[in-house]
Amino acid sequence: MNTAANLKQDKQAAHDVYASFLMIGQSNMAGRGHFNEVEPLSDPRCKMLRMGRWQPMSEPVNPDRQILNPSWHSGISLGPTFAIDAANYFNASAGLIPCADGGTALREWMPGTTLFDHAVMMSSLAARSSTLRGILWHQGESDYKSCLDDYERDLAVMFGEFRKTLGEENLPVVIGELSGCMFYEGVEIEKVKGFNRRLPAMAARIGNCAVAKAEDLAVQADGVHFSAASQRTLGRRYFEAFRSLVEK
Repeated sequence: MNTAANLKQDKQAAHDVYASFLMIGQSNMAGRGHFNEVEPLSDPRCKMLRMGRWQPMSEPVNPDRQILNPSWHSGISLGPTFAIDAANYFNASAGLIPCADGGTALREWMPGTTLFDHAVMMSSLAARSSTLRGILWHQGESDYKSCLDDYERDLAVMFGEFRKTLGEENLPVVIGELSGCMFYEGVEIEKVKGFNRRLPAMAARIGNCAVAKAEDLAVQADGVHFSAASQRTLGRRYFEAFRSLVEK
């Protein structure tokens, strides 16, 4: 059993951060939660990668859009609650590698694309002073209406190539459900639910992959992005999914 105690026996090589996690996907991974809706989170054990170096964790962790834009802005993400839970679990430092980009489709994350190469580059920089422990992925709002057979195939290819390129053939992966509460113009909730039902099969195909539940989580007034409170909950659910992989 790969428990936290077993993992802590790994060589540290004077690492600044014990466990690091790559955050990829689109806007609900980057985070759009409003800052004034939740209390700020901080923990001296939790870091985020900035300019290739570990900095104290602060929000927004993943600033892919204007921070002060009154509508779709970078904001509260699932990252901080995940990182705090990880630090508590390992009794060690945890770092986030934010590489999510809002509005992106899966095809934009395939091997050879700019986003794929950027995520690999940032993970490689993080690996100089941390041990990469997992990949966190939330994406699908741009693709849930497409052919799910093709999506499942391409998702498995993408994660397979990430693992190969990063030299971690069995790196844990957590993928997340879409919100079943979305209400933006043009949303097709039955297809959203169909996408969510397919996720366990996708996880099985990827291997060493777990699904974080999110279908019940509320979205904010734009009808598509998780609220700040939902993001806090989602981070904890992502960690529980990750823990299920390292303890199996």
